[in-house]
Parts: sequence; structure tokens; C-alpha cells
Amino acid sequence: MPDRKVILDAVTLACRAPSLHNSQPWRWIADGALHLFADRTRLVPATDSSGREMILSCGAVLDHLRVAIAAAGWDTTIARFPDPTQPDHVAAVEFDPLPIVGDTQRARADAIHRRRTDRLPFAAPRGWATLESTLRGLVDGEVVMLDVVPDDARPQLADASRLTESLRRQDPTYQSELRWWTSPFELDQGVPPTSRVSASEASRVDVARAFPTTGYGERRAQTGPDRSKIIVLSTGADTSLEVLPCGEALSTVWLECTICRHGHVHAHPSDGDHAEPKRHPPTHPTARSPAALDTGGHHTSRRRTTTSPHTPTTRDRGSAVPQVASPLPAAPHQLRVRPATNVKAATQLDTVPQRFRY
Repeated sequence: MPDRKVILDAVTLACRAPSLHNSQPWRWIADGALHLFADRTRLVPATDSSGREMILSCGAVLDHLRVAIAAAGWDTTIARFPDPTQPDHVAAVEFDPLPIVGDTQRARADAIHRRRTDRLPFAAPRGWATLESTLRGLVDGEVVMLDVVPDDARPQLADASRLTESLRRQDPTYQSELRWWTSPFELDQGVPPTSRVSASEASRVDVARAFPTTGYGERRAQTGPDRSKIIVLSTGADTSLEVLPCGEALSTVWLECTICRHGHVHAHPSDGDHAEPKRHPPTHPTARSPAALDTGGHHTSRRRTTTSPHTPTTRDRGSAVPQVASPLPAAPHQLRVRPATNVKAATQLDTVPQRFRY
């Protein structure tokens, strides 16, 4: 098992993973292994009533953890949903030392630092054929299917996007929730004004989730309408067992796009040229079917990719602090010590007060 500092550093880096509205719906417990749990106190219910986006986000942070700890010299063995009686126990991670840390591992961990969310219009990606081939090679097609939306099908997807947003504008619960998560008063979660776009900028992106606009800027005016490539990741079923690896595949796609200095997969910024998710599979039942492409799977996520730049969104430090299930010494404000002897007991003791959301 890596020492406490290695674990803490890796978890902190992993928690740079994107999540729906930057809600960071996860928590970690260490007890000899490292355990990832979905945190339902951070569920975004009007947007994600099924919890699918929550599990998708957990998949992304799990893959980020694998990448971060590999750069520190440790391999991972991951048991996904190891306890059928605890559906929120997403994964148990065990570690073995790697014989060597190569440039590839370091580059992927560095990509976590550089990846950003970018909702501005993108130029057409450079070297797309090569990147697409690389991405297909990285995604296990037996578990997650990767498709690229053809340019001639994009208007259909844009129509579905507009239909979804028109339905959401009439949903007061959704709108109230969206205003909460885009409030300028939260500094460590939610979508800050610096990660949003003006009305003029938003009008040049045809496939996107609508957020409250900010300012009257016209960044990337020379880019014109969005010309990104849209990637669809889908699964054979729509259960947590399938959605989790789709989140892991999303992480792989984001980081590879960042390494290749491409922007992303559905709408977000970066420090030079990067990638992050724009959670936009329509969740309203009336809006889902028009968006479906003939890929034979459940469309768990769509992302767009190209090139971009931005400042990172902040993260809640609490979501990156693993709790300790055994009585190990811990520095104040680093590891919260719980005198439990097993994971089940630990989960009953580790409640952290959350801000009242509604």
C-alpha cells in the first residue's frame, strides 16, 4: 500500500475529474485498500434523477485515480461494485508497485492538470483521422462503443439539443437547481462565471447545454460557428455496471485529447488546448429518442473535441480527503480518522455535513 502522502496526492489530483455541474459526487475511504463511494448528498436530482451522471462522474474520477497513482509508481487492481448490498460502493482499489514509471504515465498525469472545460466554439480539430484512430484503440469496444457523429447528422443532434433546452426552460425545478449550481457564491463546487459564455458566444455552439450567460464578450470571434467533432460513447445496457466503465472511458478520451492538444468532446476550456465533459445526453424522455444515433447502444455520453484555453474550476478539498477506517495517526485537516474496522462500519460513521442545497 502506498504511504498516506502518496494516496492523498493521488486522490487530490484524481478529484480534478469533471462532474455534472462540478458537483464532485464522490468520497474516498482508506482501510488498507482505497474505496470509492458515490456521494448521494451531491446528487443533482432535477438534472440526474436516475443517478446515472453521478456514476459516470465516479467512473471519471476512478480512471483519474488510476492515472495519478501510476505516475507515482503504483499499479492498480480495481474491483467494481464489490459489495452487492452497497450499491454506492463503486470500487475497491488495491495497489502494487510498478517496476518503472515511464514518460507515458507522467504525460497522462500531467494532462489531468492541464485539462479544462470549454464551452466556447471550437475550430475543426487538427489531425482528426489520427486522433480518432488513437481513441478507438484506447476504448475497449467490448464494453463501451465509440462513435463519431457524421457532419450531415449534426443538424439532427442540434435539433434534439434545442428541444431538450426548450423543455428545460419550462421546468421550474430544473431551473432552480441550475441557478444554485451556477451561483457565484460557491468557490469549491458548481459552475463559476469564468467557465460560462456570453449569449453571443453560446449562439455559435449548436450542440450544448444552456447555462446562464455571463457578460457580453465575443471570444474566439475568428473561429465562427462551432466545428468540433462530436464523439458518442454508448453501452449495451443502462445499468451502473455499464455506466461506470463508460465514465472511465470518458476520462481516457479527455486525457488523450489533452495530450494531443485537442479540446474535448462536448463543450469546455483548457490551458492551451484541452478537454472535459459537457454532460448533455438529454434526460427528458421526450427528448431522448430524437438524439439517438443508430449505434445500437444506450447513449451514455456525448463530447466534442478540438482546441482551446481557460482557467481551472476549483474543487472541494473535502471530496479529495480520504477517510481512514483504521486508527492510523493523521495530520489535522488531512485524513479524518474513523475507528472502524471494516468498510461497512466506516460508511456508517463518515457523514460530513453538506451545505443545505434547497
